[in-house]
Amino acid sequence: MQRFEVWAPLAKSLSVQVNGNTYSLNGPDSQGWWRARVDSAVPGDDYGYLIDDDPKPYPDPRSLWQPNGVHGLSRVYDHSAYRWNDHKFQPAPIASAIIYELHIGTFTLEGTLDSAIARLDHLANLGITHVELMPVNSFSGNHGWGYDGVDLFAVHEPYGGPDALKRFVDAAHQRGLGVLLDVVYNHFGPVGNYTGKFGPYLTEAHKTPWGGAVNLEEGGSHQVRRFFCDNALMWMRDYHIDGLRLDAVHAFVDRSAVHLLEQLSAETETLAAMLARRKVLIVESDLNDPQFVMPRFGGGLGMDAQWNDDFHHALFTVLVKEDLGGYYNDFNSLEYLAKTLKETFVYDGMYSQYRNRHHGRPVGNLSQHRFIGFIQNHDQVGNRAIGDRLCETVGVNRAKIAAAFVLLAPFTPLLFMGEEWAASTPFQYFADHEDKELARLVSEGRKREFASFGWDAAVIPDPEKPETFQRSKLNWDELSRSTHAEMLSWYRDLIRLRRCTPSLNNGEPGNTSASFNEEEKWLCMRRGSIVVACNLSEEERTTPGYPQMHLLLASRQGVALQEKSVKLPPECVAIISLPDPD
Repeated sequence: MQRFEVWAPLAKSLSVQVNGNTYSLNGPDSQGWWRARVDSAVPGDDYGYLIDDDPKPYPDPRSLWQPNGVHGLSRVYDHSAYRWNDHKFQPAPIASAIIYELHIGTFTLEGTLDSAIARLDHLANLGITHVELMPVNSFSGNHGWGYDGVDLFAVHEPYGGPDALKRFVDAAHQRGLGVLLDVVYNHFGPVGNYTGKFGPYLTEAHKTPWGGAVNLEEGGSHQVRRFFCDNALMWMRDYHIDGLRLDAVHAFVDRSAVHLLEQLSAETETLAAMLARRKVLIVESDLNDPQFVMPRFGGGLGMDAQWNDDFHHALFTVLVKEDLGGYYNDFNSLEYLAKTLKETFVYDGMYSQYRNRHHGRPVGNLSQHRFIGFIQNHDQVGNRAIGDRLCETVGVNRAKIAAAFVLLAPFTPLLFMGEEWAASTPFQYFADHEDKELARLVSEGRKREFASFGWDAAVIPDPEKPETFQRSKLNWDELSRSTHAEMLSWYRDLIRLRRCTPSLNNGEPGNTSASFNEEEKWLCMRRGSIVVACNLSEEERTTPGYPQMHLLLASRQGVALQEKSVKLPPECVAIISLPDPD
């Protein structure tokens, strides 16, 4: 026996088709819900909804399984059938996390959740605490980044479907790894989104880069909000996901008395208490507004952490030698890198030339652990013209400097798959749109976008070509090769140092200081007993020294600690220990 229910206030009549047989649904009730019980339906049966006089059966907006893609029938799925083996697992708190972002389709040659399990030991041995999956919900086509999802409750079938995700999470937990999942609640993908036939999921009253905004405040919005909150709770409850990363929450248009994020925070807290297992919510926002991570009782939205783009931009601009243009022009200074290390945001209310307005606000007394620091992620690699990684862009020496700041800065660090061994494979923007016209527009738009920055259109990878996807797959055979093994060892040493050093785990504001010389291109960051001294110039530089210094790590040979100074070779970073401060 299976109970079918769907929110469809726009429908005048509604039926469910199960294995070719049609059954009328009762409804709508006062909230727009239709329901029916089909005694013969069991898990594994295919079904779809017939709306009014339309003969086409449409997939369930809350479908748990889409084995034949976003246009196909839904399949009944029983969450209770899987037998979990992670009952004693408890994820690390976000304050002690080292997050590793990966894309299932390119993480391994096979591109499946099951094949990814074989690489989890590598992550555990590296010192990773949380694996962050780019979206795994069902989207149009065989491969893509996943940010154009349309069946948000279903696991993308080419990745292995719902049981495969459970096996992956279970295996990660058995290795002590938490699992975070990237979810997209600010828009639906352009192909295969049938929610508009059922209810007012979108509104034309507000516009976003993807068209009409998700309906979070107009008629029917209480059910739309329920849809997204139920989706979030499902991942954390039924798939044992340990937390979510919410994409581009600045695109939400929600002027309700209780913001969607505040609602989700409260419901997540209740779920965590019920399960007696820690759950976290991380947001991506370009607003530089600490309200997102302030507690609800203090007037905030109750998120646990947010990505810190200012840190990335400030670090990236001092590493590269090319003219980046655009928003990077707001950051090209060691002064700004020093500021973000000390104060989290560069733009905390000051004027932004790029935006032509004042931007952001100070984080106040919030722990810097509430902000995620990175130098590479899917956006910052994949949205470059050819998807080149940091080592390709700035060279190995500067990439080592970047790693030292990401892993030893006061923020919660995030690494992007392959970063730890300086992977030579790019991560490019790829898609597999079934709509040929849409595919053509995406390909031409990509070339046009980068041609405006001076790129030769001939070298811009076509997102729709299969080789762009295949080219982006990691090559795990590289790990033992000289440069790659050297970088992997560097990352392991930095992670080990962070793990065992109290001052590197203190995220309270005011505990990080920085000095620099813009002309000579050196910067020193101090966090308690640890100093990170870097030379970004192509000549030897001397930075201030400290009493009783001891060299722990150096990215190059030739570092000399003298009585009151540190001599650094070109493009070098040294990690120095000092006596514990009083």
